[in-house]
Amino acid sequence: MSQADIVVIGAGHNGLVAAAYLAAAGKKVVVLERNAWFGGGVVTRELTQPGFRHDQHSMSHIFIQANPLLKNDDLKLKAKYGLNYIFPESPMMAAFEDGSTLKLYRDPERTKAEIARYSPKDAETFMAMSKQAAAWLPMVVAGLYSPPMGEGAAHAMMDSSREGRELWRTIQMSSHDMLCDMFESPQVRSMFARVAGENLVSPDEKNTAFGAYVFLGFLEAYGFGIAEGGSGALTDALVACIRDHGGEVIAETEVARVVISNGRASGVETVDGRKYDANDAVIGAIHPHLLAEYIDGLDPVVKRDAEATHISGAACITVHAALNEPLRLKGGAAPDSVMVELLPDGYDTLRRSFDEIRYANLMPYPLLGFGSLSQFDQTRAPDGKAVLHLWDYVPYERADGRSWDEAKGDYARAMISHMEKFVENIEGNIIEAHIDSPVDMERTSPSFRRGDLHGIATYTYQSGSHRPTPDLGQFTVPGLDRFYLVGPFQHPGGGVFGAGRATAMKMFEDLGMDFDKKGRVA
Repeated sequence: MSQADIVVIGAGHNGLVAAAYLAAAGKKVVVLERNAWFGGGVVTRELTQPGFRHDQHSMSHIFIQANPLLKNDDLKLKAKYGLNYIFPESPMMAAFEDGSTLKLYRDPERTKAEIARYSPKDAETFMAMSKQAAAWLPMVVAGLYSPPMGEGAAHAMMDSSREGRELWRTIQMSSHDMLCDMFESPQVRSMFARVAGENLVSPDEKNTAFGAYVFLGFLEAYGFGIAEGGSGALTDALVACIRDHGGEVIAETEVARVVISNGRASGVETVDGRKYDANDAVIGAIHPHLLAEYIDGLDPVVKRDAEATHISGAACITVHAALNEPLRLKGGAAPDSVMVELLPDGYDTLRRSFDEIRYANLMPYPLLGFGSLSQFDQTRAPDGKAVLHLWDYVPYERADGRSWDEAKGDYARAMISHMEKFVENIEGNIIEAHIDSPVDMERTSPSFRRGDLHGIATYTYQSGSHRPTPDLGQFTVPGLDRFYLVGPFQHPGGGVFGAGRATAMKMFEDLGMDFDKKGRVA
């Protein structure tokens, strides 16, 4: 039996963030991870050949840059534990089949010039959008990294002013509605529709328009951070911080259940029968669909609502490849943006591709995105070589009945074949490839239920203090004291947010600790 103040189930980055804050405040922390590696969705591994370092899930770190964890370097991950970011000037670009491109820059004037090549009117509209995104950004940032405000209070606040009502209208709109109101160029519409698509939703989905403003605001204010050495460098820094403060992070240790004593989480038991006692609290990165498997006696209504949470219909498939040489777009230019979206010439083609996923069909026109981050960070590949991170959206269960284990090789070859329309040196350039289907993703982490990178879909009824449900939206479980939730299925949602900070804030309050004084490394 092992004794600790805090026991954490799962070493994904959110659990590690919460654990690191508590360890830095003097708590004895033990983190238990079922895999042989740490990081969950924030991990870098040699998936193909030695020397080629692949980001298996998250490729760039965007929303975490505004988190005080990094912005103020609360835990000295940068100053003391080796975390360093590279910020390219062009975070994102679109490449079209006709060979044209459209880049988004951190400098809005440079983006304006790009858009003006397609429509001078759209270029001016973009500048207004950029200014609005910058104006809304502080409000967005203020609510992302702490426990969320109640939905009723948030709606009442917006309804109390003209500006708030305009914001509310934008939140309710689809990206498509907004883009048709604002832009005339199909290329510009496609670019920003694809921005919405990065959230695993169709541009026709209602309640997606505001996401384009949030994405643009972060892109311009903070950029897309590339962790030097790989996405997993964030995980490595968090693990180093925990261990430096006397904590333990243990691999290949799978938790079977939460131990409950007199209505309070008092520890955990592993699948092989070992017990870890927790004097103060237990943190669990447990998907809402699986919560009842870990917690005996869960309230029936809490269980029902947790298991009823909805998964996105668009799962992810990823090809990681070791390359003989850096990629070149058609015409010979290097893809010098962090994320490159390969888009059809027609905007409606993009919309119809997303439509087909609703019926468990494969997209008739693949909507591929890729990054080759070795061009910015030479530590990721041997000299002269490169890495490729290529993704597409697919249904978890295919309408044709084929299993992904059987079909993923064929689909990956189709992705590479489609990529040849945009990239002049992909054929014959691949040394070795590793494919993660939606089923593989779920195997890698239970948080990626049915291949959903966000754990559950980011619909408005599963957002804010209602994420994943109203009962679980404050990181606690009704009827169970001193048990706390972390993960992509909690506020603010999937992606690299460092959201474990909000869980830590809630725990500091419950444990009678001052987060403002103790939630930093001196």
